[in-house]
Amino acid sequence: MSGKVYLVGAGPGDPGLLTLKGRECLEKAEVVIYDFLADTGLLGFTRPDAELICVGKHGAGGLRTEQGKINRLLVEKAREGKVVVRLKGGDPFLFGRGGEEAEELARRGIEFEVVPGVTAGVAVPAYAGIPLTHRDYSSSVAFVTGYEYPDKEEPAVRWSELARGAGTLVVFMTARQLRANMERLVAGGVDPETPVAVIRWGTRAAQQTLVGTVATIAHLAEERGLQPPALAVVGGVVRLRERLQWFEKKPLFGRRIAVTRARVQAGGFAALLEEMGAEVVYAPAIELQPPDSWEPLDRALRALGGFHWLIFTSANGVAFFSRRLDELGGDIRDLQGVRIAAIGPETARAVRQLHLRVDAVPQEYRAERVLDVLGDVRGRRILLPRAAGAREVLPEELRRRGAEVVEVAAYRNTAPRRDSEQVRQRLAAGEIHLLTFTSSSTVRNFAALFSPEELDRWVRPVPVACIGPVTAEAARALGLQVVVQPAEYTVRSFAAAIGEFFGRARSGMAR
Repeated sequence: MSGKVYLVGAGPGDPGLLTLKGRECLEKAEVVIYDFLADTGLLGFTRPDAELICVGKHGAGGLRTEQGKINRLLVEKAREGKVVVRLKGGDPFLFGRGGEEAEELARRGIEFEVVPGVTAGVAVPAYAGIPLTHRDYSSSVAFVTGYEYPDKEEPAVRWSELARGAGTLVVFMTARQLRANMERLVAGGVDPETPVAVIRWGTRAAQQTLVGTVATIAHLAEERGLQPPALAVVGGVVRLRERLQWFEKKPLFGRRIAVTRARVQAGGFAALLEEMGAEVVYAPAIELQPPDSWEPLDRALRALGGFHWLIFTSANGVAFFSRRLDELGGDIRDLQGVRIAAIGPETARAVRQLHLRVDAVPQEYRAERVLDVLGDVRGRRILLPRAAGAREVLPEELRRRGAEVVEVAAYRNTAPRRDSEQVRQRLAAGEIHLLTFTSSSTVRNFAALFSPEELDRWVRPVPVACIGPVTAEAARALGLQVVVQPAEYTVRSFAAAIGEFFGRARSGMAR
C-alpha cells in the first residue's frame, strides 16, 4: 500500500513562521526529508520514532544531494506505506524545485499534497524593514532567480525586460552572481543609483543586511565577504529600511541561545526569548517520564486524608500528581484538610490552576527554604511527590525536625533520546552565545552529552544562565561560567535577566 507525501514549506528560517498545517504534517510524519535551509528546530515537532533524513547542504563547501536521488527517496519511502514530509526552505513551489518533485510523484502514481510556506522573498525583506510595495515607491514586484544552471541552452531570465518592468525586484540565490546580475540590470536600463539591499540568513539571528546601489552593492558585498544564502531587493522601497527596520533593533537580535528545558516545557521560555529577538536552539537535556512504578504514589493518593502537608517542589510534580489522581478516580475533594506548600511562584501557579489554595510559599525559592514557612512539623505527616532521585536535603531536614515524611516519585527526569546533534554542531562551530539551565538535572544531563575534551573545547567557553542558586551550583561544579542568575526564580524573570545581560554587553561595545 502506497503512503503519502506532503511537500511542506518550512518558511525562511524563523521557526515561528511555519504554518499551522505544516506543523500538523510534521507531527504525523513517519519520515521527514529536509533541506539545509529548513530550520532544524522544526524537527522537534516530529514523533520520537520518525526517521529524519537530511538531503544536503548548500553554499561554499557544502555537500548536495542530487535532485534525482531526492526524487527516488520520496518515491521509495512512500511505497513503503509511510507518511512522508518533504520539508523545504521557504515555499516549495517558489524556486524550491517542489514542482519537479510533485511531477515525479504524480508520474509514479503516489498521492501528494502541497503545503505552502512563507516565502523568503516576502519575509526576508520584511525582517530587514523593507516593504516590497509602497504607494510612493512601487506598485509591482517581480521574483527572479539570480542563478541558473550552466547547462541550460539559453537563460530563462530576461534581465532587460525585468529592468524596465517591475517597481521592486527580488533576486533569489544571488550571492555568487551579484556583480553579473547588477551589470545585466544596468545594461537593461536600470539607473545605477537605484538602491539595493542584500540580506543574508534573513529572519535568523545571523541576519546581515548590506545596503548600497546597483553600481556599488557588488563591491560592498565582496569587501564584506558575503556568502550564500542571500537575496537582493532592488528598488526605491529599500530607502524605507532606515525608518522601518525593527528586527535588528530587538535587544537579543543576533544572539543564539540554547534552551535545555524539556521540550514540552520550553515553549513559554523560548517565546519570551524570541520576542526579544533571539534565535532559540532547542537542546532538551531532560525528558519527563512516569516513575518506574506508580505503586508508591498510588498508595499515597489513596490515603491523602491522612496527611497534614503536601509539598510540591516543581510544576512538573503538580502535573504528574494531578494526572495520576484523576486516573485513579480521585479529585480535589480528596485533599480536604491537607495544607499545600509550593516552592516558587511557578509551582504555586500550577497548584492554583487546579483550583487549590496554596498555604505556604517561601520567600527564597529553593526546597530547603520551605522549612521556614511550615512552622512546627513535629508529628506532622508530610507527602512529598517529586522527581525520582531528587536532592535529599528537604526530607532529611523535615525528619530531623520530627516530621513523618512520605517521599514518592511522581515522575523521572531522563536523558533525551535525540535533539542533541544540532546543539553539538553549533557549539563546535562557536555559534551558541548562551546556554540556559532551569534545573540541576538539565546541567548534569547536558554535560553528559560531551566527552571531557568536548566540554573543555566547546562548552566551558560559552556563558551560562541559570534560573536559581541550586542550578548555578551544579553548573559551577562542572566548571561552567555562570553569568546570569535572576533575583526571582521564574521563567519571566529569567528571560528578562538574559535580556539585561546582553543589553549591558551591547552598551559596553557601544562605548
